[in-house]
Amino acid sequence: VFYFQDDLDLLLDSPSSLTVNSTVRGTIKEKPGFNPGEDAAALRKAIEGIGTTEKTLIDILTQRSNAQRQLVCKAYQDATGRTLCDDLEGDTRGDLEGILVALITPPAKFDCQEFIGAIKGAGTTESVLIELFASRSNHQIKAMCDAYLAETGRALIHDLKSEVSGDFEKTLLILAEGKRVESTNVDVAKAKEDAKILYEAGEKKWGTDESKFIDILCHRSVPQLRQTLVEYKSLSGKTLQESIEREMSGRLEDILVAIVKCVKSVPAYLAERLYKSMKGAGTTESTLTRIIVGRSEVDLQDIKAEYKKLFGTSLYSDIECEVGSNFGQCLIRIRR
Repeated sequence: VFYFQDDLDLLLDSPSSLTVNSTVRGTIKEKPGFNPGEDAAALRKAIEGIGTTEKTLIDILTQRSNAQRQLVCKAYQDATGRTLCDDLEGDTRGDLEGILVALITPPAKFDCQEFIGAIKGAGTTESVLIELFASRSNHQIKAMCDAYLAETGRALIHDLKSEVSGDFEKTLLILAEGKRVESTNVDVAKAKEDAKILYEAGEKKWGTDESKFIDILCHRSVPQLRQTLVEYKSLSGKTLQESIEREMSGRLEDILVAIVKCVKSVPAYLAERLYKSMKGAGTTESTLTRIIVGRSEVDLQDIKAEYKKLFGTSLYSDIECEVGSNFGQCLIRIRR
């Protein structure tokens, strides 16, 4: 377990990526003196010459904000009559292609494409669905749903229903509605009551009443849930995460644990995902791309700090060790 179990009281005052919609903790900022026409011309030269100059593509696309990259895409299309996305797909390969295309995709559309990737093909990639819905704010989930409707003409919730089932489905669908309470007020009496409900629905009875866990963990605000985690520990002597791991199994356990981790700290949860994507058998490049690109203007600085705290090594040096080539260079440039 990567979490220090006695840090619950510190939680109550710390900010959360689920409630703060700000870009100050990102690693990528707007480039001053930005000129989209110049960038588009340089990209065009890098792509149209003999052999693609990957270094130019990486230099430009990792050092502009997403909003600036959208302007570069427009300037590129105006100048060439082709989309930058098509040209990158035609000229680069593999993981480098994946990350460069991710960089020029608007964030909500990128989340939407990751969602589509997770549900299409044989078998659904549940771990990606869990990450997307547990770590995103209401605002980000709504934007992803809007992008999905624009892209496919269907409601995301409708397509999600046909992919998952049981209590896991129930939990994902509530999260996908983006209905988590946003208030920053904390009702301590209510937190004590919720802690008692959770304790009686799990540890205290024979068999578990999963619906109580799903209802409380998916609907309460982050500050309220943090207070509930504190009350639960003082009531039961265990952390809620430990109880969920004891009482549940399978995908439902995975998603409820992910929610608890994200309530505590989205950056710590994502740092753990990054670590496992590099230290498991074979590197999961798609996870590296999704988190590092997806959080580059949200909280990547905090993810780097949590990574160091949890694993005693820097995210930078692990990427250098585990991921070679231009793809690794691209990741490193983003996290600077």
